[in-house]
Amino acid sequence: MKVFLERINDDFVFEVKNQNGHSVILDNISKLNGKVMGVSPMELLLMGVAGCSSIDVVSILKKQKKKISSLKMEVNGIREKGKIPSLFSHINIHVSIEGNISKKKVIQAVSLSFDKYCSVSKTLESTAKISYTIILNGEKI
Repeated sequence: MKVFLERINDDFVFEVKNQNGHSVILDNISKLNGKVMGVSPMELLLMGVAGCSSIDVVSILKKQKKKISSLKMEVNGIREKGKIPSLFSHINIHVSIEGNISKKKVIQAVSLSFDKYCSVSKTLESTAKISYTIILNGEKI
Protein backbone atom coordinates (compact mmCIF):
# COMPACT_ATOMS: atom_id res chain seq x y z
CA MET A 1 0.00 0.00 0.00
CA LYS A 2 1.35 3.39 -0.99
CA VAL A 3 0.07 6.98 -1.20
CA PHE A 4 1.53 10.07 -2.83
CA LEU A 5 1.28 13.66 -1.53
CA GLU A 6 1.81 16.88 -3.44
CA ARG A 7 1.53 20.45 -2.16
CA ILE A 8 -0.89 22.31 -4.43
CA ASN A 9 -0.74 25.90 -3.18
CA ASP A 10 1.56 28.17 -1.17
CA ASP A 11 -0.39 27.49 2.02
CA PHE A 12 -1.30 24.16 3.68
CA VAL A 13 -3.30 22.54 0.87
CA PHE A 14 -2.13 19.13 -0.30
CA GLU A 15 -3.50 16.47 -2.61
CA VAL A 16 -3.00 12.87 -1.52
CA LYS A 17 -3.50 10.10 -4.09
CA ASN A 18 -3.52 6.36 -3.80
CA GLN A 19 -2.00 4.00 -6.36
CA ASN A 20 -5.31 3.93 -8.28
CA GLY A 21 -5.32 7.71 -8.70
CA HIS A 22 -8.14 8.45 -6.23
CA SER A 23 -7.45 11.61 -4.26
CA VAL A 24 -8.28 13.56 -1.12
CA ILE A 25 -7.55 17.23 -0.50
CA LEU A 26 -5.92 17.96 2.86
CA ASP A 27 -5.68 21.30 4.65
CA ASN A 28 -4.88 22.74 8.06
CA ILE A 29 -8.30 23.37 9.62
CA SER A 30 -6.80 25.48 12.42
CA LYS A 31 -5.09 28.01 10.16
CA LEU A 32 -5.75 31.62 11.07
CA ASN A 33 -6.12 33.06 7.56
CA GLY A 34 -7.77 31.90 4.37
CA LYS A 35 -10.48 29.43 3.51
CA VAL A 36 -10.08 25.81 4.57
CA MET A 37 -9.91 23.83 1.31
CA GLY A 38 -9.89 20.24 2.54
CA VAL A 39 -10.02 17.82 5.45
CA SER A 40 -7.42 17.68 8.18
CA PRO A 41 -5.26 14.60 8.64
CA MET A 42 -7.01 13.90 11.97
CA GLU A 43 -10.43 14.14 10.29
CA LEU A 44 -9.11 11.73 7.68
CA LEU A 45 -8.36 9.22 10.46
CA LEU A 46 -11.99 9.47 11.65
CA MET A 47 -13.16 9.06 8.05
CA GLY A 48 -10.98 5.96 7.88
CA VAL A 49 -12.71 4.51 10.95
CA ALA A 50 -16.13 5.11 9.37
CA GLY A 51 -15.11 3.73 6.00
CA CYS A 52 -13.31 0.66 7.33
CA SER A 53 -16.13 -0.31 9.66
CA SER A 54 -18.81 0.34 7.04
CA ILE A 55 -17.06 -1.99 4.61
CA ASP A 56 -16.91 -4.65 7.34
CA VAL A 57 -20.59 -4.29 8.31
CA VAL A 58 -21.81 -4.39 4.71
CA SER A 59 -19.58 -7.38 3.94
CA ILE A 60 -20.76 -9.34 6.98
CA LEU A 61 -24.45 -8.66 6.31
CA LYS A 62 -24.11 -9.37 2.56
CA LYS A 63 -22.59 -12.76 3.34
CA GLN A 64 -25.69 -13.45 5.43
CA LYS A 65 -27.89 -12.36 2.48
CA LYS A 66 -29.23 -9.38 4.48
CA LYS A 67 -30.34 -6.30 2.55
CA ILE A 68 -29.28 -2.88 3.88
CA SER A 69 -31.36 0.03 2.58
CA SER A 70 -29.26 2.67 4.38
CA LEU A 71 -26.06 2.79 6.42
CA LYS A 72 -24.75 6.01 7.96
CA MET A 73 -22.09 6.71 10.54
CA GLU A 74 -21.20 9.75 12.58
CA VAL A 75 -17.76 9.55 14.16
CA ASN A 76 -16.83 11.92 16.98
CA GLY A 77 -13.20 12.11 18.01
CA ILE A 78 -12.13 13.79 21.25
CA ARG A 79 -8.52 14.87 21.40
CA GLU A 80 -6.29 15.37 24.41
CA LYS A 81 -6.22 19.04 25.34
CA GLY A 82 -2.96 20.84 25.93
CA LYS A 83 -0.75 18.02 24.68
CA ILE A 84 1.54 17.76 21.70
CA PRO A 85 0.86 15.58 19.90
CA SER A 86 -2.85 15.86 20.65
CA LEU A 87 -3.99 12.25 20.20
CA PHE A 88 -7.56 11.03 20.17
CA SER A 89 -8.46 9.90 23.70
CA HIS A 90 -12.02 8.86 22.82
CA ILE A 91 -13.73 7.98 19.56
CA ASN A 92 -17.50 7.41 19.55
CA ILE A 93 -19.26 6.04 16.49
CA HIS A 94 -22.99 6.43 15.95
CA VAL A 95 -24.06 3.68 13.52
CA SER A 96 -27.45 4.02 11.83
CA ILE A 97 -28.73 1.13 9.71
CA GLU A 98 -32.03 0.63 7.94
CA GLY A 99 -33.27 -2.59 6.43
CA ASN A 100 -35.11 -5.81 7.10
CA ILE A 101 -32.42 -7.14 9.44
CA SER A 102 -32.75 -8.54 12.97
CA LYS A 103 -31.28 -6.66 15.92
CA LYS A 104 -29.11 -9.67 16.67
CA LYS A 105 -27.53 -9.69 13.19
CA VAL A 106 -26.85 -5.94 13.23
CA ILE A 107 -25.30 -6.02 16.70
CA GLN A 108 -23.19 -9.00 15.65
CA ALA A 109 -21.95 -7.30 12.46
CA VAL A 110 -21.06 -4.01 14.16
CA SER A 111 -19.41 -5.77 17.10
CA LEU A 112 -17.33 -7.97 14.80
CA SER A 113 -16.17 -4.92 12.92
CA PHE A 114 -14.97 -2.95 15.94
CA ASP A 115 -13.81 -5.90 18.04
CA LYS A 116 -12.09 -7.95 15.35
CA TYR A 117 -11.94 -6.74 11.74
CA CYS A 118 -11.62 -2.94 11.36
CA SER A 119 -7.88 -2.37 10.95
CA VAL A 120 -8.24 1.39 11.36
CA SER A 121 -10.04 1.28 14.71
CA LYS A 122 -7.78 -1.55 15.90
CA THR A 123 -4.78 0.67 15.07
CA LEU A 124 -6.23 3.59 17.04
CA GLU A 125 -7.48 1.62 20.07
CA SER A 126 -4.07 1.66 21.75
CA THR A 127 -4.47 5.40 22.37
CA ALA A 128 -8.24 5.99 22.13
CA LYS A 129 -11.21 4.40 23.86
CA ILE A 130 -13.53 3.40 21.03
CA SER A 131 -17.25 3.07 21.67
CA TYR A 132 -20.33 2.89 19.50
CA THR A 133 -24.09 3.11 19.53
CA ILE A 134 -26.40 1.42 17.04
CA ILE A 135 -29.68 2.68 15.64
CA LEU A 136 -31.68 0.12 13.63
CA ASN A 137 -34.66 1.44 11.66
CA GLY A 138 -34.81 4.53 13.89
CA GLU A 139 -34.65 2.60 17.19
CA LYS A 140 -31.61 2.53 19.47
CA ILE A 141 -30.52 -1.05 20.15
